[in-house]
Amino acid sequence: MSPNTASTPKPAALTPDLCVIGAGAAGLALATAAAAFGVSVVIVERERMGGPAGGSAVLALAAAGARAQAVREAHRLGIAASEPEVNYARVHDHIQRVLSAAAPNVSAERMTALGATVLRGEARFVSRSTVAVGDQAVKARRFVIATGAESVAPAIPGLEEISCLTDESLLTLTRRPDRLVVLGGGATGVAVSQAMRRLGSEVTLVESASLLGRDDPEAVALLRRALLRDGVVLHEGAQVLRAQSVRGGVRLVLAGGEDSSEQIVEGTHLLVATGRRPAIERLDLELAGIASDADGIRVDRGLRSTNRRVYAIGDCAGGAAGRHGGGQVAEEHARLVLRNALFRQPGRFDAGLVPGVTQTQPELASVGLSEDEARAKAGAIRVLRWPYAESARAQAERETEGFVKLVTDARGRLLGVTIVGARAGELIATWALALKTGMSAADMAELVMPYPALSEISKRAATSFLAPLAARPGLRRLIGFLRRFG
Repeated sequence: MSPNTASTPKPAALTPDLCVIGAGAAGLALATAAAAFGVSVVIVERERMGGPAGGSAVLALAAAGARAQAVREAHRLGIAASEPEVNYARVHDHIQRVLSAAAPNVSAERMTALGATVLRGEARFVSRSTVAVGDQAVKARRFVIATGAESVAPAIPGLEEISCLTDESLLTLTRRPDRLVVLGGGATGVAVSQAMRRLGSEVTLVESASLLGRDDPEAVALLRRALLRDGVVLHEGAQVLRAQSVRGGVRLVLAGGEDSSEQIVEGTHLLVATGRRPAIERLDLELAGIASDADGIRVDRGLRSTNRRVYAIGDCAGGAAGRHGGGQVAEEHARLVLRNALFRQPGRFDAGLVPGVTQTQPELASVGLSEDEARAKAGAIRVLRWPYAESARAQAERETEGFVKLVTDARGRLLGVTIVGARAGELIATWALALKTGMSAADMAELVMPYPALSEISKRAATSFLAPLAARPGLRRLIGFLRRFG
């Protein structure tokens, strides 16, 4: 046989301690920590190291929109300013700089320098203990699937024939959309709608149910008013009958209201932000005995799949993981798996301790149970509120719109917290710690907060739990008795 026709032998199988499939936030957090302990690691990624950049693009857009709005509202503090001039090409540059700043920390070169082996390609299970990446076999002691989720378009007639934007493709735009239609009123859809409106686009948001349906309705109502005030056109509870490509853009035909007449929504661009699905279809999970469903890979509270060699973390994990996504969840998943896989220390993921934040103004953040969930689970509850308007810091900065809302049981044990207002995402961190450590409203009332700071609002909300005690006759008689002794 001539050298030209000789077949190239397959490379020898790799046998690391850990094989991480997916180099997004979850996969890299786990691989980095494992490599730091001297564990042999193989990372498999078929696309972008660091995972999809859509979340960072939305953050950068929201920040740009907030700055533009600050210029418009400067007159409230006695500063004269004209309408801001938005150069969207430079906004695009701003987004790219945000992505570039993170790139070195998620690069293949960095992971290689830490001692990991990076394979580029599609990973497929060929048995319960082996993954193939092209011709390269990987036989690891433990596998961790961290493939994340991908955008999925709703089943709307005609939509597949239209070129749609996603949060990922937003970062490629160098020209501002004149008229943007956003399909989906979740966290991404709402944040993009507000940001683009503040940057000068005409924006229409279409949602089949209600905005941010999983969040506290009282807080969402405040955010809805802010969107309308910014000029975002809202269509809630809207059924989209069909989508059409028209000259100069796109058209959505919505079901009519009481008069049964159809409504027409048109724009130059259409952003689909209706949902995501676990990116697991190409893994051949059944060959490894790994069960999955529409919510993702079925895992237990320790994030182990039905194959004891295999864990799933991040957005591709369903079951007990609760399909809670985000960078903070990814890192918590990675921490738990690292403890279990390397140190044999059991750990459990508690979805109720995951704080969530919507990148809007006002921000909306929450952790724990909502008011409705608490009523169903705990029965007798107390709901405590404190408005931003009572804060000297909020008044000084003219950011008085919002409140802190606490849900406790009858004894004051914290069940859930919702904050809507300026920097809610920062304020919720204290409450996430309080819930994790089992603190009560009375405990939080004793915490000395910095002054002047918005965190004082949290303390005031907690202190309000104690207010009814002052009206108790028995307590008043005790105070009167003690007064006699000076």
